[in-house]
Amino acid sequence: MKRFFFLLVALLLLSCAKEAPEQKGGVGSLSLAVKLPEAQDTKAALTSEQLLASARVNIYYADFSGLVRSYRYDQALETIYLPAGSYRVDVEAGEMVQDSPANPSLEQKSYAGSKEFTITGNQTTQVTVEAGCSNVIASMLFDNTLAKYFEAGYSLTLSLNGEAREGRTVYPASAVTLSASDAGKEFFYLTDGLDDASLAWSFAGVLKKDGSSFTKTGTIAAVEAGKKYELTLKYVAKDGSIGVGFDIVVDAGEEKFDEIVIFEPVATGITGSEDYEIWARRIIVHAEVDAADYDSPSDVTFEYAKSGSSSWTAVSSTKNAEGGFDATLTGLTPATKYAYRLLVKGKVVGDAAEITSAAAPNVPNASFEYTTDAGKYKEWYSSSAPNAADRTAWWGSGNGSKVMGIEGSADMGYVICEPSSDHADGSQSACLVSQYAVVKFAAGNLFTGYFGGLVGTKGGIVYYGRPFTARPSKLKVWLKYSTGNVNREDSYPSSGEYPKKGSPDWARIYVALGNWDYKKYAGTKDCPVKINTTDKSTFYNYKTMDGSIAYGEMILKGSNGGWKEYTISLNYSKTNVIPTHIIISCASSMLGDYFTGCDSSKLWVDKMELVYE
Repeated sequence: MKRFFFLLVALLLLSCAKEAPEQKGGVGSLSLAVKLPEAQDTKAALTSEQLLASARVNIYYADFSGLVRSYRYDQALETIYLPAGSYRVDVEAGEMVQDSPANPSLEQKSYAGSKEFTITGNQTTQVTVEAGCSNVIASMLFDNTLAKYFEAGYSLTLSLNGEAREGRTVYPASAVTLSASDAGKEFFYLTDGLDDASLAWSFAGVLKKDGSSFTKTGTIAAVEAGKKYELTLKYVAKDGSIGVGFDIVVDAGEEKFDEIVIFEPVATGITGSEDYEIWARRIIVHAEVDAADYDSPSDVTFEYAKSGSSSWTAVSSTKNAEGGFDATLTGLTPATKYAYRLLVKGKVVGDAAEITSAAAPNVPNASFEYTTDAGKYKEWYSSSAPNAADRTAWWGSGNGSKVMGIEGSADMGYVICEPSSDHADGSQSACLVSQYAVVKFAAGNLFTGYFGGLVGTKGGIVYYGRPFTARPSKLKVWLKYSTGNVNREDSYPSSGEYPKKGSPDWARIYVALGNWDYKKYAGTKDCPVKINTTDKSTFYNYKTMDGSIAYGEMILKGSNGGWKEYTISLNYSKTNVIPTHIIISCASSMLGDYFTGCDSSKLWVDKMELVYE
């Protein structure tokens, strides 16, 4: 047990009407003594007397209902009155009470103590508070195995974590990185301003064996003030893991107990793939390999084959940042089960694993062969189609929009997308026709979703998107475009490239994949994005809008001379997310949403095909 320096200050708390109102039980007096450990290091910034003189004393109601008194120990000369009752006194000294605290250290410690007491009317209560070191102390040692297996320069980073309380102090505020030369040194942390304080550690080094980076992290949870945490790092050659042990020692030496934390070895073998790593024609696979099992990362390879086949295809691997190995299986058949296995130095390790490639669906009614009568116009599905996907509406258009909202004869409705015997595949295609009807220009359009109705006489509502979870690489489509110069003009985008009045009209097709939030974009679960052609804030950029995963587009600037096949590449902004919907939009006039274009533009669309690579 350490020796303590004693300073006794008697505070006679007498009854005074100015300080305390009359209360049942009266008012009593208090004699308070504070004991601090005697300074054992001559380098200490403050003597025990100085620490006590600057100590902060706070008196609270015992039921934590509020602060009663607060003062510096050396300024407690005036009479203080406390009504009879139960209280708690907290004493804090050292760096934690300084106006500009220094980083905690052996020379710059903090101390704290607490004691409950009861005041009895017309009596003196004696209270002694023992204030011990309130710092969390950490030190570390590097076992000699580290120098044997790691290049010089390995280090351990320590940081203090926890939820900070407003107005309280935490030191040091940032992480501290320790090298081998710091071994055995004590580092002090002030946790006064933290709830649920913990020490996080991270080891980093470069293995001599292959020059690869090695990291290991961990946390010492629920660290307590006044205790010392010693970390001893040891390299375990068997599997490359690090074992960490630490002793927890109460500062006053009254209690000692040990706890050892060991990271279990990671066995060499295959580890699982995430859903987003499984594509239609490629899959990313993983393995953990014991560092003792290979001489070079090139010793680690994979083989794969269709399940049941004995024809294995070899593939090299890459060592990742965590020390594991990754490989990509390519040239796969969609929706097919494969077996794959790990090889180290040419020898198969463990059993083969199985995994199934993703499906590769095409869009429904891809050649627009199936239609259903809807009055003057056709809708793109048929209840008698042989494929279930073609029996319900998937494609939509602005067909049926009434001129100026007039109900009645079907002849008053726009027909801007219709079947055509002019085709590139099958027996018909979809023909998109731009036209001007009395007061408004309407572009021929075809899209995944449905037309939601008119907005007065000025525009319409469109719902974009259809459920789709595959991830194609491209969209192939056959197109024929015939147009003239832009002769109908309403408005233009505020930026970007687009056709001008008097120059040839442009057609556009774009495709987007995403997981758009239908609540955010006012759509439905099936068709998540709602467009209002009278509200330009809903003219979204599907390349950058929230929820977009992949995007590609193609623009025809003027007539193209006849049927041609085009390929639109999809560029993925995110490869670790699986989409929920697809949007494909075709327009015979690119600026149809702005009611601008040529009223003789026609775009024929046929034989769409999603390509998976």
